[in-house]
Amino acid sequence: MLRTRTTLIVGAGASAELQFPGNAELMSRIIQGYDFERTNSETSTRDGQLLLRNIYKLAERLGKQVKDVAAAADRLRNACRLGRSIDSVMEQYDHDAMVVACAKLAITYFMGQAEARASLRDTPRVPGELPLQGKVAEYWIYQLGQLITSGVPRSKIGQTLEQITIINFNYDRSVEHFLPYALVMAYGIELKEAQSVIAEKLNVIHPHGTIGRLPWQRGDAPQAEWGVEQPWNLHAIAAQLKSLHERHSERNAVRDIRLAVAGAKRLVFLGFGFQPQNVDLLFENSLSHNPEVLVSTYGMSAGNEATVALMLKRLAGLESDGLLLLNPGKAWEVLRDYSLLLES
Repeated sequence: MLRTRTTLIVGAGASAELQFPGNAELMSRIIQGYDFERTNSETSTRDGQLLLRNIYKLAERLGKQVKDVAAAADRLRNACRLGRSIDSVMEQYDHDAMVVACAKLAITYFMGQAEARASLRDTPRVPGELPLQGKVAEYWIYQLGQLITSGVPRSKIGQTLEQITIINFNYDRSVEHFLPYALVMAYGIELKEAQSVIAEKLNVIHPHGTIGRLPWQRGDAPQAEWGVEQPWNLHAIAAQLKSLHERHSERNAVRDIRLAVAGAKRLVFLGFGFQPQNVDLLFENSLSHNPEVLVSTYGMSAGNEATVALMLKRLAGLESDGLLLLNPGKAWEVLRDYSLLLES
């Protein structure tokens, strides 16, 4: 049971546990997919062919010449060769709307493809079970499901969900898709009831947006079922994604993100890369209430880990070293190994 106001900040490293592409892999796919010189050759790929078709549709939506949009896609390819993430590349091109549009199109295409191939399936093989493949305990969303439901009566699950906010910098809908099934397993309730509880009580913030709204979710964003590789409204979904520059211009959205950080007594960073632009979105000023901070640093160099420690001590206003816990484990290992702390 979660007893302390907790905010989870989730990055690409957490989604990688479910077989979603990390920053480097996503940019590699974009570089290959937008290589239109191979379109009519023997080395042409299915991704390249489908993306080219969508470039034609994008040009029509933007009222531009196809050759100009294709040239923008090529500029994006070149920037991806040097960039650390697709989000940072979009920031670099805040002066070029066509490049940003091509980036959003590629994100929607490849993340939809990733959902279709992820270890998190659309439905369980057996009703009442979880839609996860492989060792279910080695997924951070499974560990999260345990933290939320362990020892919590059905009558109090709403109160527990209100103790947690998830700031998810990923584009997929893994958390929202999975947790209703966790409630079904934990309480034997119907899936529709579980989805209603999650929709009403759990606050999940996606600073960059998502690749569509699941059909049971509230709001007016374009809908897309889980795991549909080529949704019919792909371009409408892509258009509502947000670069950091665009998100910063939405004061209410930025305020909600920063309030979720400032209002938490415990901050947990899972698979988060601490890119400066994303960190700036989380913190406006140093915090003053000494929250506990837990960080998974899997794959991080010693130098970057030391930098993250200094950064968080300053931004979180930590007066005691004991309030900062850095762990080299993966996201699921951190949630498992610190379950007693997280439930306290």
